[in-house]
Parts: sequence; C-alpha cells; structure tokens
Amino acid sequence: QVQLVESGGGLVQAGGSLRLSCAASGRTLSNYAVGWFRQTPGKEREIVAATSWNGGSTIYADSVKGRFTISRDNAKNTVYLQMNSLKPEDTALYYCAANVAITVVAAAYRYWGQGTQVTVSS
Repeated sequence: QVQLVESGGGLVQAGGSLRLSCAASGRTLSNYAVGWFRQTPGKEREIVAATSWNGGSTIYADSVKGRFTISRDNAKNTVYLQMNSLKPEDTALYYCAANVAITVVAAAYRYWGQGTQVTVSS
C-alpha cells in the first residue's frame, strides 16, 4: 500500500510558477512510476506528466511541454512537478498517482492522492 499526499498548490497570476510535491509513505516510491493528472469540473482526468521509476523516461501532455517539468527524488520518496509560465487554462485540481509502469492511462494507476488545487488568474 502506498499513501500519496500532494502539496504546493495555490493561487498564482498568469505567467507565474508553482512547484507541486507528491510525497509517499508506506512503500518506497522508487518501485513505482508516478503520474501527475489534473481535472476540472465536468471533464475527465487528464495526464499532465509522468515519470518512470528512476526518472529515465518521462511523458508530457502537449499542452504543458516546455513549461512543466516532472522530477523525482527517490531518497526523499517524493516526486515534483515544476510548473512555469502558468496559464489560466492550467487551473485544475492536480493529482499524483503511482503505478508499476509509466503510462498516460489514468485507470491504470492504482494509488492516488487527494489532490491539490491550482488556480491561475488572468
């Protein structure tokens, strides 16, 4: 069992930056790929970025390429999402999730955090 807790969300102006953290407890996060997803009311959860267990492979949604960076520190059992040049359309509830293999498919992820809200004002 892996427990995930997201933090770092908040209100920021367009063009600003935030860094989200996904901290794990229970089992070591180094055994898992981790994805960041986001969701807005009435829409399905969508992939933002994902990283393999060792960070060797990463995936980004086209909408965030060049602006967001996913990274991990397995010694700290934490995965990060650095978000730069934020846009109002990035406003969403952001979740991290863990899975045995990297994938963009939300349904494949077994463990989920509760989410952290990101709001970008124009």
